[in-house]
Amino acid sequence: MTEARTVWGTGLSTIAGDGTVLDAWFPEVSTVAPTAADAAAALVTVDALAGPDERRNVIVESVHLQIDLDAAPTSTVDAYLRLHALSHLVVRPNELNLDGIFAHLPNVAWTNAGPVHPDDAARLRPLLQRAGIQVQGLDKFPRLTDYVQPTGVRIADASRVRLGAHLSPGTTVMHEGFVNFNAGTLGASMVEGRISQGVVVGDGSDIGGGSSIMGTLSGGGSHRVSIGARTLLGANAGIGISLGDDCVVEAGLYVTAGTKIVLVDGPALPGGGRKTVKGADLSGHDGLLFRRNSLSGAVEAVRRAGVGVTLNEALHA
Repeated sequence: MTEARTVWGTGLSTIAGDGTVLDAWFPEVSTVAPTAADAAAALVTVDALAGPDERRNVIVESVHLQIDLDAAPTSTVDAYLRLHALSHLVVRPNELNLDGIFAHLPNVAWTNAGPVHPDDAARLRPLLQRAGIQVQGLDKFPRLTDYVQPTGVRIADASRVRLGAHLSPGTTVMHEGFVNFNAGTLGASMVEGRISQGVVVGDGSDIGGGSSIMGTLSGGGSHRVSIGARTLLGANAGIGISLGDDCVVEAGLYVTAGTKIVLVDGPALPGGGRKTVKGADLSGHDGLLFRRNSLSGAVEAVRRAGVGVTLNEALHA
């Protein structure tokens, strides 16, 4: 039997007037069990911040929790500790159990003063406005930066990165970039497109403006897309297959598992053409340029040598 993978966290949980647990915040997450003295000291610290907030009709309570990363979430607080573990870089995307997490995450009215039950947000609207409290979104997931401040990371628009995003130091997420929970970067990367749930991007890669990477939350797909190191996904391009290291996808080109791709460097066929394969056959291969032939319109794959992309270090320091 393998040893259980566990994480610990001490923090604060927000509970609505009807008893709904709205969220949990863990300032620190650790894979090492705290000593009894450390756990007690942490509880004293968060207890000082607990108490009711009548403006939002909530009570903030301290919580101390240990979870098994390989077991499914069992509560809202459990689910939030998993999301914090991802965003604190304690665990990488796809390396913990998130089965059934949506059932433990209520829809919340996210405000500049903290979470509010949606019914209370509607009922208390005049009082909230008088207190300067604004509803900024209705969702199951909050903004990453309201809970975790990732080290060495730039995020131009905080509303486009969810708690549970895994952003390694050196990552820059520009205004149109989006990173979902259980997804993110494994090194310094430029993100100007969409990184969907379950997608990981390798060190030194560039997700171009308006580009999109297929996730597994909808559409019936099961392949978890990954992008290797030093790879460029061009502006307004998209992929439903994995890319290896040093690859380039031409701007505006969308490559899926079923896309028919001509192997330009392959041996000539009897009729003079080149072999055609499906995109799935090239998933994860290194050193490929995917492009569309401007004359025939055919999607082509060309072998390439050298580095796929070099990031501007000044933008990732």
